[in-house]
This record gives sequence, structure tokens and C-alpha cells, in this order.
Amino acid sequence: MIKAENLSKHYGALKAVDGISFAVKKGEVLGFLGPNGAGKTTTMKLLTGFLAPTTGKITIDGNDISENLKKAQKKIGYLPEGAPLYEEMTPRGFLKFIGAARGLEGRAFLKAFDQVVKNVGLESVLDQRVETLSKGYRSRLGLAQALLHDPEILILDEPTDGLDPNQKHKIRGLIQSLSKNKVIIISTHNLEEVESICSRAIIIHQGKIVADGTPHELKTKSRYYNAVLIRGPVSGHKKLAAALEKLAAISGVEVTREGQSATLAVLAAGNKPPVGEIQKQLAKSRWPVEEISVDPGRLEDVFRTLTTTAEEAA
Repeated sequence: MIKAENLSKHYGALKAVDGISFAVKKGEVLGFLGPNGAGKTTTMKLLTGFLAPTTGKITIDGNDISENLKKAQKKIGYLPEGAPLYEEMTPRGFLKFIGAARGLEGRAFLKAFDQVVKNVGLESVLDQRVETLSKGYRSRLGLAQALLHDPEILILDEPTDGLDPNQKHKIRGLIQSLSKNKVIIISTHNLEEVESICSRAIIIHQGKIVADGTPHELKTKSRYYNAVLIRGPVSGHKKLAAALEKLAAISGVEVTREGQSATLAVLAAGNKPPVGEIQKQLAKSRWPVEEISVDPGRLEDVFRTLTTTAEEAA
């Protein structure tokens, strides 16, 4: 449904997007991750035709966006960053305006209006002026305008920004329910959101793609992948950690303390969790283990590793 080939956007010497290529098929929820200024929002603006690329090609359902812009845009619902709205309008008036712009009239508009208002939970504020709405309701209204014409492609820039936990849960559930028959691209800083709703994630840094895979595939790149986490009392943990660090199957031990408890993250040197070696050492040490588990890997760790420059790390 979406194909980007060698896509770039330059502002003078600044390369906001620098030669990225990817494709997205129907049924995928793709998360765009990256630090501020990485090129996520610029990429979304290129995909929607809001900006023209410096180089590269974008096709939407087989249509070259540079040749068939309007045809491509009819298939897209776009929520820009910050959900820009007309302050003097009401949500009802704003959605009616958007419907007219999208060619929705009469019964078709009323049906679409009722459905989208119910889905995003706007019933109680339909006739308030937009300028009086909370940040959460403004975000919901922005999402509503993107969904109104039931597009095949949804491109959402920070769709849950400003929502409380209950609202986030509802919107995430809505996105998941829509994903079966649509292409959905989401820009977010919320790594939990990526894990909960995205089937795939792309990490962008300095305008380039530095990782592309499912959340699970990305977590396998974490140094904590297959680490064994052991929790027990503070007393005796240093001796155990020192003994574990000497084992060939272990690349290191990280210790965190909380009150009278200590947690040892025993990092695997190979592709499997070193459970057997650890059990033998635990038997020798007789350290009273309260809890033991295997770490599935941490997306935050992968994100920081791939998007932190050597200067920042120092």
C-alpha cells in the first residue's frame, strides 16, 4: 500500500530525511521511533504529500504521489503533530467542514459522523468551541477528522499525546481494531505503545533508518535479551555477583538495589540464557532467591543504543 524509495528531504545543508526506503502492507501497524529532530514528522509529511521530497519516490496503492497526488490523498487519513484545529469552530462544525472537503454529504456524512464520534468519544463536547477543549479532547477531534472518510491508510503523528491513561487505552484499542483492514503508521515517543499496538517498528536517527523489525526482533538486539534476573536480599549479593562474573557463559552482572532487596541482571554471553550455570552457582552460594526470571529484552535499551551519538554517550 505504501512504498518509499530512496526518500530524502533537504533544507539547504540540513538533511531532515536522508535516503530512506521502506514498504508497508495492509494489516500492518508501523511505529516510527526516533529522538526529536530525527526526521519522523518530515517523513510523514512526505508520505501524505504535504511536502515534496528532494529526491526519491513514493507510491500509494500503486499511484506515484508526484503524478496522482489527489488520488493518493483520498486514501489517506492524516493526524498532524499537535492536532491543528480551527479554534472558533465546534467539533460538530469542524467535522462537517472536513466531511465537505472529503466529499461526504447527506446520509453518507451523517453515518460517518455518528460512527467516528462514538469511536473516539466526542459526544459530550460536540457543541463546545474548540478553543475551550482540553488537550485530550483536541487530540480526539484530530483523530476523528483523520478517520471520518474511512481511509485505507492512517498516518498518525503522536495520536495519544495529551490523553490520560484511560483515553490512551481506548484509542489504542480503536487503532488495533482498525488495523485489520488498513495500513496504520504511528509516530510516538512511547515505547510501551509500540509494544502494545505495533506489529513493526522503524527507528530513525539523523534522517536515516537504523533499525526495522517487529518489537520482538528489535528487543533481541538489547544487551538484556536472555539476561537472567535474580532478586534476593542485599546481604550476600556482592559475593554472588563476583562469582557469576567469572563464568564464561556470562558477559557481566548489573546490580540494582531497592530497600533491603537486590536484583542481579546476569547478562548472557551467548544466544541462550545461562540458567544452568547460574543454578549451579546459586546452589554453592546458598543465596536465598526470592524471584528469578529471563529478560525478554528491552526496547528502551535498543532505542538508546541506536540513537545516542558517541559524544552524547560520553
